[in-house]
Amino acid sequence: MTERGTAIAHGAALELVASQYGVRDWNTLAALASKTNMPPLAGITVGARIRGRYLNQPFSGQVLALAALPGGDHKITIHFDEPVDVVTFESFSAFRQRINAQIDENGRSPRKTSDGIPHLVLDL
Repeated sequence: MTERGTAIAHGAALELVASQYGVRDWNTLAALASKTNMPPLAGITVGARIRGRYLNQPFSGQVLALAALPGGDHKITIHFDEPVDVVTFESFSAFRQRINAQIDENGRSPRKTSDGIPHLVLDL
């Protein structure tokens, strides 16, 4: 950036790189980069755009974090483009825009609603 006429401090440059990868700061990006033994999950990476259903409501969003869990599952953090109403009651709403969830290799949450639908289902 300095070569293009915009002076920027080293630390600010690192934070800029982290934001381009969709993570909160440089330390988070560095920690993710050091995880070399994390198995792939159908091509999903930090910063990827994804679609699916959360509590049976359609969403699109961005993966903010992804980590392998013992047993082959993954922990995923997703920021929805538009908040999702997680309540089905007509006179009450509760919107979520960022979620953390556990998913299996098929992109499905092991946790289910009372009617048996997985909390999170990714379109892989």
